Amino acid sequence: MPGGRGPFTPVVRPGTYRSGPRRPRRLIASLRCVTDYPPAREAGQRKRDALRRLETDEDAWVSSASGEGPPRLVPLSFVWHDEQLWMATKAKNPTVRNLRAQGACWVALGPTRDVVLIESTAEVIASDGLPDGAGEAFAEKLGWDPRGRDTWVFLAFRPRRMLVWREVNELAGRELMRDGVWRV
Repeated sequence: MPGGRGPFTPVVRPGTYRSGPRRPRRLIASLRCVTDYPPAREAGQRKRDALRRLETDEDAWVSSASGEGPPRLVPLSFVWHDEQLWMATKAKNPTVRNLRAQGACWVALGPTRDVVLIESTAEVIASDGLPDGAGEAFAEKLGWDPRGRDTWVFLAFRPRRMLVWREVNELAGRELMRDGVWRV
């Protein structure tokens, strides 16, 4: 509205120095609640929780990139076997091309309030070239078996660094693994 007040123009009352709209007290009270976190878990408990998530979750987000194309973020099913994450996907998937070009990637598990971030080195393995037990563990946990299919490959993710936290009060001690070695 030219020369008039639009619906989003803040009201400044005479004698006040406020430059914006008043915030309702309820909103301010609800913002205070955001900082009421449960107590931070000790490192050993965080490791147990992360291992439980690795054993029980079925899907993870995999982030990869190469120097020639855009970064990728894809969900893939996984199994945790012999201290590695094992996933399978089509051999022509852009994620496979990225991981062949540069094996470095990040894997993320869990919701935003219970995060497990894993910096990994990935290796692409033919569907018939798995080490003992990995294919069986994959098929048993996920209920399907891509072994022996020419158009499929397995991805083996070896964790190099692992970050685990729930809320801001756990950020200080979030690094549970560094250089592939558990710190806890």
